[in-house]
Amino acid sequence: MPETRLDDVLVSPSLPDAVRAALLAPMVDHHCHGVRRDDLSRSEFEMLITEAGTPAPPGTTHFDTPVGVAIRRWCAPVLDLEPHVPPAVYLSRRAELGAAEVNRRLLRAAGIAAFLVDTGLESPELLSAAEMGRLGGAAADEIVRLEQVEQEVAEAGMPAVDYAGTLREELAARAARAAGLKSIAAYRCGLGFDPSRPSRGAVIAAAGRRLAEPKERLTDPVLVRHLLWTAIDVARERSLPLQFHCGYGDTDLDLHRSDPALLTGFIRAVAPSGVPVILLHCYPYHRQAAYLANVFPHVYVDVGLALTYTAAGSVSVLRELLELVPFHKQMFSSDCYGVGELCLLGAVYHRRGLARVLADRLGEGEWSPADAARIAHMIGSGNARRVYRL
Repeated sequence: MPETRLDDVLVSPSLPDAVRAALLAPMVDHHCHGVRRDDLSRSEFEMLITEAGTPAPPGTTHFDTPVGVAIRRWCAPVLDLEPHVPPAVYLSRRAELGAAEVNRRLLRAAGIAAFLVDTGLESPELLSAAEMGRLGGAAADEIVRLEQVEQEVAEAGMPAVDYAGTLREELAARAARAAGLKSIAAYRCGLGFDPSRPSRGAVIAAAGRRLAEPKERLTDPVLVRHLLWTAIDVARERSLPLQFHCGYGDTDLDLHRSDPALLTGFIRAVAPSGVPVILLHCYPYHRQAAYLANVFPHVYVDVGLALTYTAAGSVSVLRELLELVPFHKQMFSSDCYGVGELCLLGAVYHRRGLARVLADRLGEGEWSPADAARIAHMIGSGNARRVYRL
């Protein structure tokens, strides 16, 4: 049966040993989600390998996508199959092994030293952060999603005058056992919000409207701003970073409102706090994100799930990001959700893409082998360990 080895993913056999070792070293996946613990039907599996939110049109399949082909290429050998087996064969073997064994193999094959798990999509079907760590043979910590905490506070019921204080207390309690905080403001009101901290009166008035319909999603820009500024206060006290979803996402997102450049005013306003702001995913706005990381000392960036979903084309995304981003400002994440395949593919395409870029720089004499190895280490794990204090 095929043997799965991490060094099989590197496309340039001419890389110096130190650079290869740096690329293959265990990485910190600084933003991911839990994967499903249960066995999946074909339709369930296909819905988890797309951001489309709907089945493929009749007569087609979500396997006929860059990520679908990548699963058959890189994940099949982890399940003891030849590369490029048909989808039906792949899924049959997946079912034969069972979810626990499949997850164990895929997560461990990714070569991850630590998972930082966004628990904002909590479900009994998803592995917890601790379970992700155990199955993946890695450390694991939680990233707290701000909007989930706010939803719980709103549904608890209280006078509007108590909303801000209760939210602050609950967020501080959750942050005490977390590695970082995350916002999905891009999904709720877009990133072009007024960057100023709202007044107490404005928050109480907006909270009154919010608490009248507490089960609705938070979309009020005043309360989103209040939530973000409360998060900045908590993050500063606990030395935590704040992540923002930017760019590519599912059909619940208006893409043009997720451009990280829209955050410029907020980024500038929070700079005195010293809180690291981490821009997640960013595609197709990764060049804007690289600019922000270049000019603001507290801004960091990854291209996350863009690498998984562009798959064989991901080297272009990494190359464009590296045109401008400071090397101490870039991180790796898989943004895997639902299936372990997405964790493995995120790691595969990060290593493959970065290997191509490094080989080009080395071949052109732009970088030394020592520079290339150091940069690979920083992006793969060093930057995340420093910013998240791991």
